Amino acid sequence: MLRFHLKELIAEKEFQEGRRITVKEVAEVTGINRMTLSKIINHRGHSTVTDNLDRLCAYFDCPIEKLVTYVKMPEGEREARSK
Repeated sequence: MLRFHLKELIAEKEFQEGRRITVKEVAEVTGINRMTLSKIINHRGHSTVTDNLDRLCAYFDCPIEKLVTYVKMPEGEREARSK
């Protein structure tokens, strides 16, 4: 399962720039639908297209490893998802 670090990246950018950054702003700048960003932030294991990953890496000026990490799912959970 992929774990997204979008909340952490937003918090880091807010600290660096000394201002509040909303999901709406990220959506407007990246061209990614606000609902898609919300799902990435709030839904465990949400799937998204690589174009969105590219846009987010560009917005946060970060490598993909900072945006997403792989987390091994427990065997039972993996089987339930494949059905």
